Amino acid sequence: MFKKILIANRGEIALRVICAAKELGIKTVAVYSEADRNALHVRFADEAVCIGPPRPAESYLNIPAVISAAEITNVDAVHPGYGFLSENANFAEVCEASGIKFIGPPPEAIRLMGGKDRARAAVKEAGLPVLPGSPGVLKDEAEARTIAAQVGFPVILKASAGGGGRGMRIVASAAELPNHFAAAQSEAAAAFGNGDLYLEKYIARPRHIEFQILADEHGHVMHLGERECTVQRRHQKLLEEAPSVRVSPELRREMGERVTRALQAAGYTNAGTVEFLMDEDGSLYFIEMNTRLQVEHPVTEMVTGVDMVKAQIRIANGESLESAIGLDPDKLVFPRGHAIECRINAENPDTFAPSAGRITAFHAPGGNGVRVDSAAYGEGVVPPYYDSLIAKVIAHGRDREEARLRMIRALEMFIVQGIDTSIPLQLRILHDPDFRAGKLDTRFMERFQPAPKARKASPAVRGSASRAQERGA
Repeated sequence: MFKKILIANRGEIALRVICAAKELGIKTVAVYSEADRNALHVRFADEAVCIGPPRPAESYLNIPAVISAAEITNVDAVHPGYGFLSENANFAEVCEASGIKFIGPPPEAIRLMGGKDRARAAVKEAGLPVLPGSPGVLKDEAEARTIAAQVGFPVILKASAGGGGRGMRIVASAAELPNHFAAAQSEAAAAFGNGDLYLEKYIARPRHIEFQILADEHGHVMHLGERECTVQRRHQKLLEEAPSVRVSPELRREMGERVTRALQAAGYTNAGTVEFLMDEDGSLYFIEMNTRLQVEHPVTEMVTGVDMVKAQIRIANGESLESAIGLDPDKLVFPRGHAIECRINAENPDTFAPSAGRITAFHAPGGNGVRVDSAAYGEGVVPPYYDSLIAKVIAHGRDREEARLRMIRALEMFIVQGIDTSIPLQLRILHDPDFRAGKLDTRFMERFQPAPKARKASPAVRGSASRAQERGA
């Protein structure tokens, strides 16, 4: 087993990896920016190295600085978490060249699945269903116009190297195409350094379903069932659950087998997530693959009993799937009850404006079936330079309704003061009749969008779940 690993990340995911490593008897090294000097991942790691100024490009995305920290602390491996360098094939290659194990898939797999157009072609060849669209990167607007006419409007333009909704435009007609093509190309180039686009048929009201997979370095691949991530705002997930109320045991078995065969054919290893859109008829269409651990991996852990991060580390150490998850993959039972995860962001719940600053009071909920993954604490500072996620609350129950009620109870007992949080918004979602009935699509959040002159919450109620209830949350 590895003796020491470096976590090339920050926040709750860095702390999550530290916890898994400690349970495996592995020493850890944290890296941090000057803004994160007092962060919990720095406090709880065995060693810590400052790698630069607050801006991500000068610290957490600075490959030479991260590798230097790994070399001076003599680590065996690097865990990238999610975001930052987790899907950077060049970083994985540099780790390999430096004699450091990258805890994730090999660079060629990251490169293949990281380019959405290439991933689409690869999984189509392996037998997964894809939406009608361009066979690869669009050469120019004229080719986009020709293909859009063939598949029929509306269509969606997507950045080949994209994610998080950036470089993405819905095109309702041929007249809209020139402006949307230019805008998507410009946004993709600015966000990812790559303006390549591809095109797909647009599904107006889909559900977002994803399959979690694990693959060892001996050719074995397994799936751990699906998650539903349909509740989104501007393509950013807000709430996830497992299993999906719309995936039958038969569909789960069929698609799980097809996903595992596709990734086995691709020679994939470690953790990954294959994402699909489900249309109103219940058909699934591949949209992308994430070659890393997902933010929402805890809901899968809760309904399978598999520790995903420990499994990642064990697989990178050369262990078989059976050894990595602690049981015969054929005997894995899914699902064991139901789990829901709420992402708690430092933002105003009415206007969605970011809310950085000092946390003056912090109390995380507990109790049966509740888990909180967070690196926030009282008097800790939420810096303005990074993602707004400050905590993930996961509730597990015998069924979906118990998990929902347990989550409501947990959020009502979650106290965060000094900053605004999304807790009141999450409570409104959980009480919504359509959410309770499982009637979801990716436009579900439109009813919660702020009014043109939304009133900002007063300082007296910022971050307080109990006061949010008084406001009708």
